[in-house]
Amino acid sequence: MSLEQPEPPTGGDEVGVTADGLDYDELAALVGDNVIDREQHVNAEGFVIRPDAVQDTLSTLRNEAGFDHCSAVTAQEYDDRFESIYHLKKFDDPTQQLSVVVPTTKDDPVSESAEPVFRTADWHEREAYDLVGIDYEGHPDLRRILLPETWQGHPLSKDYNQNQPQVVPLREHANPLEEDHSAGEDSDTMFVNIGPHHPATHGVLHVKTVLDGEQIADIEPDIGYLHRCEEQMCQQSTYRHQIMPYPDRWDYTPGGILNEWAYARAAESMADITVPEYAQVLRTMSAELTRICAHLLALGTFGLDVYGDFTAIFMYAVRDREVIQNLLEDLTGQRLMFNYFRLGGVSWDLPEPREEYLEDVRDFIDELPERLEEYHDLITGNEIFQIRCIDTGVLPPEVAKNYGATGPVARGSGIDYDLRRDDPYGYYDELDWDVVTQDGCDNYARVLVRMREVEESAKIISQCVDLLEEWPEDDRDIQANVPRTLRPDEDKEVYEAVEGAKGELGIYMRSDGTDKPARFKIRSPCFSNLQTLPEMSEGEYIPDMVASLGSLDIVLGEVDR
Repeated sequence: MSLEQPEPPTGGDEVGVTADGLDYDELAALVGDNVIDREQHVNAEGFVIRPDAVQDTLSTLRNEAGFDHCSAVTAQEYDDRFESIYHLKKFDDPTQQLSVVVPTTKDDPVSESAEPVFRTADWHEREAYDLVGIDYEGHPDLRRILLPETWQGHPLSKDYNQNQPQVVPLREHANPLEEDHSAGEDSDTMFVNIGPHHPATHGVLHVKTVLDGEQIADIEPDIGYLHRCEEQMCQQSTYRHQIMPYPDRWDYTPGGILNEWAYARAAESMADITVPEYAQVLRTMSAELTRICAHLLALGTFGLDVYGDFTAIFMYAVRDREVIQNLLEDLTGQRLMFNYFRLGGVSWDLPEPREEYLEDVRDFIDELPERLEEYHDLITGNEIFQIRCIDTGVLPPEVAKNYGATGPVARGSGIDYDLRRDDPYGYYDELDWDVVTQDGCDNYARVLVRMREVEESAKIISQCVDLLEEWPEDDRDIQANVPRTLRPDEDKEVYEAVEGAKGELGIYMRSDGTDKPARFKIRSPCFSNLQTLPEMSEGEYIPDMVASLGSLDIVLGEVDR
């Protein structure tokens, strides 16, 4: 168990909380007449509310019941209605979950925006408008986010014509010297395009930047260049066999095994599948190897962002990352697209001879402290690095929460939130490790969090190796007995999440009685984290913005999905 286990919530101190969990009846009474119906989802009850009562309902649940984390927003279309679902949690205890379901009519899909209550709803509602076609009244900037502004129709709506031609004409750019970009008559503004093809953008990201003198007056991350329809492909694939290869492709840094676990956890909750303990240990070890691999790449590329050239930092990070990828290749058969998890367990046991493989893992873990000392000498102790990172990209904790920031971005702002401990899964609650936080709230703090998390991941892996060495041979079950074809009951809904390398990676699924999900929604941590870039960058300089973007450790394959 983590040595930093938070204080357990005391029943009765918060509205709707008892010693046994949430009292949904009391929460429904708190919201009052806004609730017109109630639904039972797999892991949380859903309150169906009027479309004109979104802000009032969410404000009440946040301010009086403590639901301060809008984890995700899911939009979908039924035969008789459109629907938005706001997945609410608490940063203090994410096991306390509640879904707020907002139906609208087919002929007038208008719902009140949640953006004034939760800033993270800004991009989530824009995506819902773009792909599904729901109009969010009161949204400050409701326009397309993944598709071009000139796109015709909404691809996830039932009446969308896939065969219609899409003519995207060249059009004149907006005047970059607009008055609203200027601080006053005497200011000197300049519009600067960064990306979409630029080393500092970590993928195809277009950052529209307006400078007032040398300071950033306005900044807008422009995404969607890499949209690959991952959610749609999962909706066309079977639960049992066809979906699992796709998650590896969301975060390819690699965070693949962590992505696989997000889908596995959601599907296993929906189908009530219990994973054998031995398989949970294998999952935990492989996931933490993946986390170290992802953090090392984040560290190496951040060195490029800050120093501007291929320094020893990047080469050292790639060197150590290669060792882990060799270990993962021996375990899974792949170096990047692992496809190692299966519903109910993993695809196979440790490679033979298992003693030799475990010794290789232990050798890497034993060498890691010395390697980390090298990184600290090269990075955190470097005066140039400190000047570039300390007190730049500042993200206060309440702002981070309001945007739904998670992972090292949130923990670098002092937010003690980690799903491995706070909503336990796998074998994490049986092991001894700590959640890492830093109070600096800046680019430097986020780097320190990732470096210290590498140490904690090493502690977890070392304990898993000990367990695997001692595990009785007759009890090494790698998979539960799962039906060849899974067909969950119709209209069964679930939202489950894991602690990915970038933060909370969640999956919403709704079944329709077939062997394929009717709706599959990915809650990308990079998507929510990237929204914080304007908060971190406005008023600073271009080099500071580049460092701030690098400190978020985004991967565009997961942002755009």
